[in-house]
Amino acid sequence: MAKVAFLGLGVIGFPMAGHLAAAGHQVTVYNRSGAKAEAWVARHGGAHAPTPRQAAEGADLVLCCVGNDDDLRQVCLGPDGAFAGMARGAVLVDHTTVSAQVTRELAQVAAQSGLGYVDAPVSGGQAGAENGQLSVMCGGTQADFDRAAPVIDAYAKICRRMGEVGAGQMTKMCNQIAIAGLVQGLAESLAFARKAGLDVTDVVEVISQGAAGSWQMVNRHATMDRGEFEHGFAVDWMRKDLAICLQAADQLGAVLPVTALVDQFYKDVQLMGGGRWDTSSLIARLPR
Repeated sequence: MAKVAFLGLGVIGFPMAGHLAAAGHQVTVYNRSGAKAEAWVARHGGAHAPTPRQAAEGADLVLCCVGNDDDLRQVCLGPDGAFAGMARGAVLVDHTTVSAQVTRELAQVAAQSGLGYVDAPVSGGQAGAENGQLSVMCGGTQADFDRAAPVIDAYAKICRRMGEVGAGQMTKMCNQIAIAGLVQGLAESLAFARKAGLDVTDVVEVISQGAAGSWQMVNRHATMDRGEFEHGFAVDWMRKDLAICLQAADQLGAVLPVTALVDQFYKDVQLMGGGRWDTSSLIARLPR
């Protein structure tokens, strides 16, 4: 069992850290809101620290799941950052979805201090985190990945090294690109079914068994039909991720016309007041 720190206790990080404690690891948590860290300790045991540096002191692995590039820099860098508290040879594992640019920047800083670095964004949302069924896509050296993977297994359905540092984030971009178009297609399909006077449940029961089937269809069609959008990854965060995808596409010379269009549809949802709705809320743009 490892001594680990977990930084960031949002809807994804809170249960992830819980799985680490349940697996028998010695866990110290940090969260910007101290009350949430206290609540985590009350539920799972372990300890909490007032700064990332103090949480990271003595840890074999420091895992984090925060909001964006700037949040990640804040928990890693500076006198109170995790890097300042980590001993040489320790590994930082970043589960945040951020740009490959900040990933490579921080990995370089880590290397200068004798630290390992693995970018390991996740897919599966809140339900995947709570059920310990996340897909984890990793970038880093084979040695750093080999140290991190047995700990990540506490909340992973699959954990795979995709290449060197940054490869995990690039794989997560592929994931978000695929989801964006898929959810829009599902929203249009359900809206069309309603206009045609069909029973949405019957439609999904039939078409989900064929080539149109998807996780989103099976798990989100009923709540989409009812207009309930409190079940997963928020639109605000999806737009952050799609901005990363579109910026990377420009750098690579890749063409993402559907992704760019769906990003604007999510902007419409934000303007409707749905920034905290989950990503299935694309259907709210369409007439009933």
